[in-house]
Amino acid sequence: MTDLSEQQQMDADKPSWTRPEGASFEDWMSTRIARYSTRKYDWNALKFQADFDPKYRRAQMRYLGTGGTGVSSDMNTVPAEHFTFSTMVIPAGHEGPPHIHVDVEEVFFVMRGKLKLVLTTLEGERYETVLTDRDLVSVPPGVYREEINIGDEDALMCVMLGAKKPITPTYPPDHPLAKIKR
Repeated sequence: MTDLSEQQQMDADKPSWTRPEGASFEDWMSTRIARYSTRKYDWNALKFQADFDPKYRRAQMRYLGTGGTGVSSDMNTVPAEHFTFSTMVIPAGHEGPPHIHVDVEEVFFVMRGKLKLVLTTLEGERYETVLTDRDLVSVPPGVYREEINIGDEDALMCVMLGAKKPITPTYPPDHPLAKIKR
C-alpha cells in the first residue's frame, strides 16, 4: 500500500462541501444531489437483526452520508460533513429494536404511518408515545430508542443523525441483539 500523495491528503482533509479543484460548478453541484430515482432500499443494512428475528426487518434508503447502520460502502450518497439523512421503511408489525447512540442526536420524522416510540434512559425511566404522519422526535444522545410499527401499512420515516459518521449504536446489555456479532 502506498502513502497518499500530498495532493490526495490535502483533498482528504477538505470538508465534503469544498469544490474539487478543476471541477466545473455544474459537475460539483451534480455531486450534491441525491435523486429518489437513483436510490434503492437496502434491506441488508440491518439484515443481521432480521436474521435474529424477522420482526426487525426494515430497509434504509441513504441520501446524505451512510447513517448509523454501519454501511460505509454506499458511494451513491452525497458526502456528509455534519449530519446524515436517510429514509427508513418499517413494515406493518415490524420494529426497530431498542438502541442507543452515545455521540449524536437522532431525529425521526414520520412521513407516513403509525409508530409507537419507546424512549428509555440508562437509569430505566421510560416514555412511550405514538407518532403519526408528519410528527417529529429528536432523541438526545444517551437515550435508548425503539420504533414499533403499530399501523396496518408500511411506515416511512426520515432519519437524521447529527454526525458525519456516528459511532455504531449499541443495544441494551440484556437485549438478545447485544450478543450478536455484526
